[in-house]
Amino acid sequence: MPCTLKFAAYENILREELRPAMGCTEPIAIAYAAAILRHALGEVPEVVYAGLSGNIIKNVKSVIVPMTGGKHGIDAAIVAGILSARPDKRLEVLTVLGDDAGEKIDTLSRSIKIDTREINSSCTFELELKGCRGEKVALVQIVGEHTNVTRVELNGEDVTERYAERSCLETEKSSEDRRELSVEDILRFANEVSLDGLAPLLRRQIELNMNIAKEGLTGNWGASIGKIILDTSSGVASRAKAYAAAGSDARMSGCELPVCIISGSGNQGITASVPVVIYAEEIGATEEALMRALIVSDLVTVHQKTGIGTLSAYCGAISAGVGAAAGICYLLGGDFRAVAHTIVNAVAILSGTICDGAKPSCAAKIAMAVEAGILGYEMSKADKQFYGGDGIVTKGVENTIRNVGRLAKDGMSETDREIIRIMLGKSSESD
Repeated sequence: MPCTLKFAAYENILREELRPAMGCTEPIAIAYAAAILRHALGEVPEVVYAGLSGNIIKNVKSVIVPMTGGKHGIDAAIVAGILSARPDKRLEVLTVLGDDAGEKIDTLSRSIKIDTREINSSCTFELELKGCRGEKVALVQIVGEHTNVTRVELNGEDVTERYAERSCLETEKSSEDRRELSVEDILRFANEVSLDGLAPLLRRQIELNMNIAKEGLTGNWGASIGKIILDTSSGVASRAKAYAAAGSDARMSGCELPVCIISGSGNQGITASVPVVIYAEEIGATEEALMRALIVSDLVTVHQKTGIGTLSAYCGAISAGVGAAAGICYLLGGDFRAVAHTIVNAVAILSGTICDGAKPSCAAKIAMAVEAGILGYEMSKADKQFYGGDGIVTKGVENTIRNVGRLAKDGMSETDREIIRIMLGKSSESD
C-alpha cells in the first residue's frame, strides 16, 4: 500500500477507534441494541428474547451499569436501553437517563419479560435481541464489534439501513486496513502525520480518560487499587500505574463519567493513554509530542488486538499496557529498535493473563500491565532483551505480535470456554 494511502488508512483507524463511551462497553452494547429495538418497534416490548455469545455474558455478569442506581447484569442493561430509546447516542446511549432512572428501570422491569440464552457462535461478540408487543415483532443483531449493527427487522421487513453505522464493504475495508498495521509504519505515521484532523480526537482522549482517572483517586470506587498504589509507592512509573488503575476502579463500579475507548474497550482506552499522559507531564513534554506518542500507543494497541479479536480469554489490558510502553518509549526519544524491543520485552512478561469478565479486579490487572510495559521499556533502555526462542518470543516484533494473536485467538479458545462455564456455574464438559 502506498504511503499516502497507508497514512489515510491509519488516520481512519484512529477516527473509528477513539470514541466516547459511558460504562463498560459490553452492557452498553446490549443497551444500545435494546434502544434500537425500542425505536424500531415504536413502543415498549412486552417480552424480549436475548441471545448473547458467552464472552458478552462474561463481561456483563459482574460490572455495574451506569445510570441504573447500582444495578448490574443483562436485564438491567436491556431495560435501561429500552428506557433510553436513543440509539443515535450509540455507546453513550444511557447518558440521556435522569437521576431517577433506577426507579424507572425497577418499574419498567415489572412489565417486561426477558428470556436470555447463550448463543453457541464461532464469533466471540454476537448479540441478538427480539422484542414483541402484540403482533409487532422487532429484531436487532450486532456482530463483531460493539456498534456493528448487522441486522434490524420490523415484522420481517429489513430496516437495517436506518441503524447501521457502515456497510459490509466499509467494515471489510476497515478490517483490511488494520491488517496493514506494522510497528515501523506506525512510527513513521506518528512522526509525519499532520495533527490538524486528529488533535480534537486526541485532546478528547486525554481529557476524558484523565478525568475518570482523577475521579478514581478521589472517590470511593471499587477496590481502590489506584489509591493503594499511590499510598505505597512513589515515582513516575507508580503514578502511571496508579492513575490508569484508578480510572478502571471508577469505571467498573458504575462511574457515570465517559471514557475514550480503544479496541472497543474503555479499560484498554484508559490503559493506552493515561500512563503516556503521566510521563508527558513528568518531563514537561509539548502537546504535540504527547499527541504523537498517543498515536503510537493507540495504534500499537490496535495492532496487537487485530490478531486477537474483540473479545477473548486474553486480557486486553495487557495489549494496552504494551501499547502504552511503546508510546512512553517513543515520547522519551526511542527509535524503532527501542520501541520494537520494548514491545517484545513487555509481551514476554505477561502474555496469557486471562480475562474473566469486567469487574473491579480489572484495575489491578491494568496496574500490572502498565508495570510490565514499563519494565519492558527499562530493559530496552538498558540494552537488555528477550530473544527469539524464549517462549512465544520469536525473531522480529511483527512475528512476535502474530504469535500473541495465535496464542490468544486459537490457543486460549478452550480456556475461554472453561472460564465462561466457571463463571456461569456450569460443570466442565469433561465431568
